[in-house]
Amino acid sequence: MSRVRCQLSISLDGFVAGPNQSLENPLGEGGMRLHEWVFGTAGWRAQQGLAGGVESVDSDVAAELMRGVGAYVMGRRMFGGGPGPWDEAWTGWWGADPPYHAPVFVLTHHPRPPLPMAGGTEFIFVTEGPAAALAQAREAAGESDVMVAGGASTAAQFLRAGLLDELYLHLAPVVLGSGERLFDDVGDPRLEPVEVIASPAVTHVRYRVRR
Repeated sequence: MSRVRCQLSISLDGFVAGPNQSLENPLGEGGMRLHEWVFGTAGWRAQQGLAGGVESVDSDVAAELMRGVGAYVMGRRMFGGGPGPWDEAWTGWWGADPPYHAPVFVLTHHPRPPLPMAGGTEFIFVTEGPAAALAQAREAAGESDVMVAGGASTAAQFLRAGLLDELYLHLAPVVLGSGERLFDDVGDPRLEPVEVIASPAVTHVRYRVRR
């Protein structure tokens, strides 16, 4: 059976987004700093269809993140567009050709027809909760893995429900002080470190989630 994986950048004090998130600033104040390690890497730029970038251990991690993934699950806020009923003119943050190239199941309280995009990405909107989204994602992924793409609330729901097999955290040397925490109200997940990769910019820690 395929694995259910999640990877997130996180601050030293446990936040995956800063305070005062909005449509104009979806990661909150200071939240973009958590991801600075990846933007200049060749591995990340290749996923975005861009040339160039730095070859490094961080680039190798970035290139590996989406390898073997056959479907994604994400929350409404990560897909964006604001709360409440959908404005169907909103098609996500990523332009006409999102970097997923696979089905993406979006958790929401408001129905919306599937949204096919260029490059093989299709957003499917699920109103029945995380377990239903995961069941659909597993079916779509086949033997490939399912990636829980975020944000914090969605990742926490999967942790709390015992639905994750792997949690991969990219620990940025940043202190945000407030914002959206990952580990609030997740119960007592048993996290076993299985890999640590360090660079001057970030420390990557891969955990197996014991059930």
